[in-house]
Amino acid sequence: MSAREHTVVVDLGYGDAGKGRVVDLLCRRGTGDADRPGGAAVDRLGRGEPVRAVIRFNGGAQTGHNVVTADGRHHAFAQFGSGTFAGVPTYLSRFTLVDPAALAAEADRLAALGVPAPLRLLTVDRRAPLTTPYHAAAGRLRESERGEGRHGSCGRGVGEAAAYATAHPGDAPLVGDCSSRMRLLRKLVLLRDRLTAELGPLGAPPVEDCARAYAEFARVVELVDEAHARRLLRQGPVVFEGAQGVLLDERLGFHPYTTCSTTTFENAERVLAEAGQPRAARRIGVLRTYTTRHGPGPLVTEDARLAAALPEPHNGDGRGQGPFRVGHFDAVAHAYARAVCGGVDGLAVTHLDRVAGCPSLGLVGAYDIDGRTVERLPVGACGGQARLTERLLRAVPGRRVSPGPDPRDWVTAVEDVLSAPVVLESYGTGGGAASAVAA
Repeated sequence: MSAREHTVVVDLGYGDAGKGRVVDLLCRRGTGDADRPGGAAVDRLGRGEPVRAVIRFNGGAQTGHNVVTADGRHHAFAQFGSGTFAGVPTYLSRFTLVDPAALAAEADRLAALGVPAPLRLLTVDRRAPLTTPYHAAAGRLRESERGEGRHGSCGRGVGEAAAYATAHPGDAPLVGDCSSRMRLLRKLVLLRDRLTAELGPLGAPPVEDCARAYAEFARVVELVDEAHARRLLRQGPVVFEGAQGVLLDERLGFHPYTTCSTTTFENAERVLAEAGQPRAARRIGVLRTYTTRHGPGPLVTEDARLAAALPEPHNGDGRGQGPFRVGHFDAVAHAYARAVCGGVDGLAVTHLDRVAGCPSLGLVGAYDIDGRTVERLPVGACGGQARLTERLLRAVPGRRVSPGPDPRDWVTAVEDVLSAPVVLESYGTGGGAASAVAA
C-alpha cells in the first residue's frame, strides 16, 4: 500500500462544518457515483481505489453528520459512518463511546431509508467504553445544575461516560463486557450506585433491562479485537471520520465550552501507528464559508443578520445544546485550530453556494480584544485555555474583508489565510453524490 492512501477528516471549527458530506463524497470516489451529471463538488484529490471502511475515532451518539442522497434520502449519522449510504462498512474504534440502544435505533432508521441490514456493516472494538442510560441521566442532572453557566451538553451521556472511564478505568463498562453477563451486571450496578450516591435518583431503567439489551447487541453486532484495524488498513483505503470540531477539543478547545473528546487527528494517528502505518494518511480539515456553533461559548464573528440570510435546513436549536449560531468566516479561530492539530494536507470547504446569495458575508482576519488587535491566538499555553476563553468572550471582530460573490474568490481567500490548499469544494444541497453539505 502506498503512503498516505488513507484519509483523516477533521472539522477545523466548532462542528457542523460538513464532515458527513465530505466523508460521503470520499466514499463514492472510484465508484462512479461521484461523477454523475449535476454533481455539486470539485475534487482535486485525483482518482483512487474504492474506500474499504470508515473508521470512527472519537465522539459517540451525540454526533450528527448530515448526508442527503441524490434521491432525497436524508440521515444525520451518529455512530454509523457517513459512508453508509455508499455501502461502506463502519468500524467503531476503541476511541469511540458506544451507545447500543442508540445504535439499534439508528440501524432501524437506516433500514427504513433502504440500507439493507445496517448492523452487518458494523464492527465494534471490544475495548470501546459504553454509554449507558445512567451516564445520560447523570449528565443531564449536572447540566441542569449549572443553570446560566451551562456548557451546551447534548444530554446523551457521552461526556459523562468519558469522565467515568477516566476516573474508574477498571470499572467502566466496555463493549466487550456485553458478552459476559456477570461482569456487565457488576459494572452497571457499581456505575448506577456511584452516580446515585453523588447526584440522587437518576430515573434510569433497571440494570437487568440494560443487561438484556446489551447482550442482544453483542449477539447481532460483530465485536472485534485490536487486530481488526490492522486488517482493515491493509485491505485498501480507509476514511477516518472525526466528530465535533477542533475548537471543542477537551484539551485544546475553549474551556469550559468543550467536549470530553480528542477532536484533532491524534486518535486516528494512534490507530494508524498501532497498525504499523504511522503517518500513512492524508489530513483534511473541513470548514464552511461561514463559522457556526451550537450553544454557548465564544463565537467572535457572530452576526444575527447572517442567521436570517443563511437558513439551516438540517441544524437547528438544540434542547440541550442551545441555539444554532452563525458568524462570518473566523480566520483567527480556524488558523488556531489548524495550528493546534498539527497542520493539514488540504482543506475541504463547504457551503460555497451560499456566498453568492449573501453579499454581506465576510472573512474576519483579526479581533479587537481590550483595545488591542489580535491576529493569532496563542498555541501551547499550558493551563491557559480558560483564560483564553475569557479573552475571547470579550473579543469583537476586527479587520474584515469580503471576497465577493464568486466562490472561486472564497477558495483563494481561505487558502491564503490558512496557508493550505483547498482540495475539496462543496456546493448546495442537491446534485447527485455531492448533495449534502451540513454536518
